[in-house]
Amino acid sequence: MPGITAPQRARTSRRPTGLPNPPMILLAGPEKTGKSRLAAEGTASELIGMTFWIEIGGSEGTADYYGRLPGANYEIVNHDGSYQDILDAVRWAVAQPPAVEGKRNMIVIDNGSNLWDMLSDEQALFARWRAEKKAQENRRRGPNPDLPVTVDPDLWNRAKDRWGEILWLLRRHSGPVIIIARQEVVTAFENDKPTRDKTRKIKAEKNLPAAVDAIVELHGLGEAYLTGVRTLHWEVTPGQNERFEDFSIDALLRRMGFAEAAPARQVTETRPEAYLDEQQAQQRQQPQQQRGQQQRQAATQQGDQRPKLTGDRAAALVRQALESQHDPEANLQGIREEWGVRTLQQVSVQTPWGEMNADQAITRSLQFIKERAQQKQQAAGQQNEHSQQEQAANPAAPQPEQTGPEVAREHQARTEPDPPAEDDAPPPPDPQAEEPQPNESPEDTSAAEEPQDVPPAAARPAAAPPVTRQNRKLALALKALHAEADVQARLRMMTVGEHLGPISEEGDPSMTVLRDYLQQHRPALIAQLESEGHTELAAYYRGAPVVEPQIQQRFAVYFEGAPAGQK
Repeated sequence: MPGITAPQRARTSRRPTGLPNPPMILLAGPEKTGKSRLAAEGTASELIGMTFWIEIGGSEGTADYYGRLPGANYEIVNHDGSYQDILDAVRWAVAQPPAVEGKRNMIVIDNGSNLWDMLSDEQALFARWRAEKKAQENRRRGPNPDLPVTVDPDLWNRAKDRWGEILWLLRRHSGPVIIIARQEVVTAFENDKPTRDKTRKIKAEKNLPAAVDAIVELHGLGEAYLTGVRTLHWEVTPGQNERFEDFSIDALLRRMGFAEAAPARQVTETRPEAYLDEQQAQQRQQPQQQRGQQQRQAATQQGDQRPKLTGDRAAALVRQALESQHDPEANLQGIREEWGVRTLQQVSVQTPWGEMNADQAITRSLQFIKERAQQKQQAAGQQNEHSQQEQAANPAAPQPEQTGPEVAREHQARTEPDPPAEDDAPPPPDPQAEEPQPNESPEDTSAAEEPQDVPPAAARPAAAPPVTRQNRKLALALKALHAEADVQARLRMMTVGEHLGPISEEGDPSMTVLRDYLQQHRPALIAQLESEGHTELAAYYRGAPVVEPQIQQRFAVYFEGAPAGQK
């Protein structure tokens, strides 16, 4: 199928660094072959600053006991045994800064087989619960409690995703990672039929050997074999397992060149969810494009039906805006937005400052409002200064008291300028001001279609927009939407920029676009919370209003890593 051959995005390339990644090492072997002991002895390496030990499964419980080994230097990271708490323990260990300057931390997962067994048990329990629920809905007998329930492929995919989330975090660690796993001796199969030969199988997720940088198998106490390694610092014999004499974690790290490893693992993770975001963005763009086309057509029809702007009508509009008791500046700017700069420049009007086009009349009126306000402020300042001088000269004189209405009238007189009268002699235009742009040919387009030109910077008043209650409400609503975007990005394990990327390609999205985008992501995140066991938080999020100012406070406990029952 033919496609686009030209690159659609700005792209660069770089030269390889030649530095190895911080190694991930798989230490596998049968029971009681010294896997945990070798890992504990490796914490004494001079290459390591501190080691964080995450023990999973209570069948062995050797983390405390091996702490008495000479030189052992590690700390045990506590958790409650649930997946979410184990995940957060890994997250915490990865985020810890180096305990010793110039030396990186190491993480030990003891062990990965127990973690995979727990994930498998989770899906088996979920499959039984789903079968019982389906039987109740269909008013049928539930599954036999003495027989196993078939785990559907979608549940196994969920277990793989949860396992992959652990590995994703471990790949973000700047130091070495040791994953301990059990190895079983099983019957070898050939063409799906058992043979008399035996083989060794690592009891963990089947893709684990491909995710690590080195595989060390222990066939017995003190009998280590290097069955896989990714290194250029060490000459290995291809095609066979190599016996590792006097194996230790320190020796393996030195042979893999850990002393000159890169600061972080140099890898670009795949993003399968980006395809779904792309499809959703296309679905959102289609109705928006249709609405934009309809609005342009309606604006064109409205522009055709609207009466033509004449000089008398333009002068009346400007005069009405100046005489308004509520924000004459905003009314003058509203005339520009309604008719457009190009249309106003084609209409000639008579003003107290002489004949000029309507756009120039609006600019001159804005200047007049600003000048009158400044004059009144100066007059008020001189009056206050004169009063203070009189008071200083005669301290015993009583001070006039101003009542509330008088103060209000004074404030109103200072802020609202009077419109120019016919007999009032306005100041002449500034001869050094920039000349207005020449008139252009009129265009039969509406204000919604044509670009709104901006008046020259020298003639534009530097007035800030008024702070109203409506503006404050909009600012609070936008702040709440950005807070929800931050919560959604953290739930999806990405930055806010990555989360809002589909709607931020042309700049910051509008409030409406941001609100609709966040609402579309809510169902998936609610399902994620329910699958993780946070039913109360999921129920809150489902019933939360469109704009929820307290969303960060409600999710604070979740991100701090509390157990599911406490959320």
